[in-house]
Amino acid sequence: MAYAAGIDIGGTTIKLGLFTDTGVLKDKWEIPTRTEENGKYIFSDIADALLSKLNTMNLGLSDLVGVGVDVPGAVLPDGTVNKCVNLGWGVIRAGDMLSEALGGIKTAVCNDANAAALGEAWRGAGNGADSMCMVTLGTGVGGGIILNGKIVEGAFGACGEVGHIPYNDDETESCGCGKKGCVEQYASGSGIARMCKRKLVSDGRDSSLRGYDAPDAKIIFDEAKKGDAVALELVDDFSKVLGKTLAIISAVIDPELFVIGGGVSKNGPIVTEGIQKYFRKYAFHASRDARIELATLGNDAGMYGAVHLVLGE
Repeated sequence: MAYAAGIDIGGTTIKLGLFTDTGVLKDKWEIPTRTEENGKYIFSDIADALLSKLNTMNLGLSDLVGVGVDVPGAVLPDGTVNKCVNLGWGVIRAGDMLSEALGGIKTAVCNDANAAALGEAWRGAGNGADSMCMVTLGTGVGGGIILNGKIVEGAFGACGEVGHIPYNDDETESCGCGKKGCVEQYASGSGIARMCKRKLVSDGRDSSLRGYDAPDAKIIFDEAKKGDAVALELVDDFSKVLGKTLAIISAVIDPELFVIGGGVSKNGPIVTEGIQKYFRKYAFHASRDARIELATLGNDAGMYGAVHLVLGE
């Protein structure tokens, strides 16, 4: 039996998965991400961890078809990583460097949100969909676009940067990207918490949210489910931002499916139901029946997508 490895490089941890060449996940584990000295140890750490796992399974590099890796940054069509600030990387050839650390094995590299989209399209909520857009709602907002069964990367590796679509011209605070009024400032987990902080200052109504020092997105959704009026309005504000954003995306790429992933998606159907309401309100009539569903692969989506990419299916 042949195998392939999927590697999901995050700013804190690196997730590794060993798959059969038919896409069955056999084992998964994590190692810390060492970002010191501009991330120079990341590739050797991955190689050591993978070789150690193979050894425990009485396997070697010759049993691997290839290694797919996703990174938290823009990836050009030729595989060049165009900076990963939270890893300490500048412009590097990540695939070549990992291949060298693993004795010349075949590698494939893509952006982490693109990998998650590819994984969900292959083995998750998007299985069978020929065109879809995945939106990941975590600390920030990421995205990945699949058209005609293939990931779309863009000329500069930035296709799917849903979180940085400009939304509010009147915003006074800066987004992490340096702009003001990005979708990410209202639809991410941190953005929802930021909206809550503002609302509790400007709105004098009683709310269960006032019983928390700093309500996060989960608390806000939980209190909304219990019927708290302020929390329900915050969820509605979030839903409007994202529903309208997906309607804009739909007018450009017209996907059959939107998949919502990331930590915020774990709040369940209340997330997709609100988004769907506003999507149908703002979408072009021909696109209003696009489905909006929750992701199913969780934190494993990136590994699945990276493996799918290296298998070349």
